Amino acid sequence: MSGFGKWNLGIGAVLMAAAVLCSKLDLIPAAVIVGILGLLGLCIAGYDLIDRWSERADLRRREARVLREREGRQDH
Repeated sequence: MSGFGKWNLGIGAVLMAAAVLCSKLDLIPAAVIVGILGLLGLCIAGYDLIDRWSERADLRRREARVLREREGRQDH
């Protein structure tokens, strides 16, 4: 996960904890706003994680294709 994703994960987690605290203190409007921002941060972190995972998978597929092509050339 990149630095951007880690920041969003941390900020999202802190905001979600703050939303729970606001909810316990009966500050419902603040809890809703902070909760939405926390979810947004967590969603961005999740998207970044999936994006990095798909990039790595694509690189592995390309590497495997190149290795197969090299093996095919060596057989001839």
